[in-house]
Amino acid sequence: MDITKLPAEARARRSAEMREFLRSRRARVTPADVGMAAGDVRSRRTPGLRREEVAVLAGVGVSWYTWLEQGREINVSGEVLDSIARVLRLDAAEREHLYLLAGSNPPRLPPAAVRQVPDGLRRVIDAWLPRPAYLIDRHWNLVAVNRAAELIFGYGEDDHNCLVTFFTSTRYRSALCDWRDAAKAIVGQFRADAARYPDDPEFGRLAADMCAASPEFAEVWAEHDVGDATSGSKTVTHPDAGDLTFEYTALTLPDLPGHRLMLHSPAAGTDTGERLAALLGVAAG
Repeated sequence: MDITKLPAEARARRSAEMREFLRSRRARVTPADVGMAAGDVRSRRTPGLRREEVAVLAGVGVSWYTWLEQGREINVSGEVLDSIARVLRLDAAEREHLYLLAGSNPPRLPPAAVRQVPDGLRRVIDAWLPRPAYLIDRHWNLVAVNRAAELIFGYGEDDHNCLVTFFTSTRYRSALCDWRDAAKAIVGQFRADAARYPDDPEFGRLAADMCAASPEFAEVWAEHDVGDATSGSKTVTHPDAGDLTFEYTALTLPDLPGHRLMLHSPAAGTDTGERLAALLGVAAG
């Protein structure tokens, strides 16, 4: 449906309905619902998510989402509508309503996955158990995650990007030891990656959105530090397994340019391996 061909009065009604619908759905989803820090609730105009928070979690630009919520006549893809529906936790009827308000035909079947992982690589990721492993693309989007990474780092269906999760998830923040030092390192790594792709505007969009959504990110980003993402260590506190210390290695993949396979191994001199084996219910080794 081409909404630009509707009478002016009909377009105005559609814009008003889009505005009120998205605002009402956004207001009912709290930061805690999506694992974000609630902050000082007294400073929030609404108990629900802010616009910039919805945009970051959905993987779209803050300005673009604002225009959509304002009911402006902009082009929007089904993939983007589905991302917004996921963040706002829309049910089937609400998702269909969003599509119709946007001037799109609701798909009858769930959309196919946009990222395909080669079967051999998927087997490598799954076979890394009980050690965590996951695959990210050039923008740090999570493409594939094994069961250990889900259990240890808490990656779930609402986590689509490592950078976003690092700065917006209270669960991840509370589990990761030395979070502030890690924040400086991860922002430096992201800035170094952005410099490798000067013609890719997605890095700038993501950095701008993160600055709007996270004061901590904005503070570190302004320091202009750069770092190396090829290896490192991290310690997380798991509620059942206790402190787990890992050494990680990032492997580039010639067949998937821009992607990195993140492999974590128990740090030498710790009992992380035994704790992992017990948590995952497999033999240590």
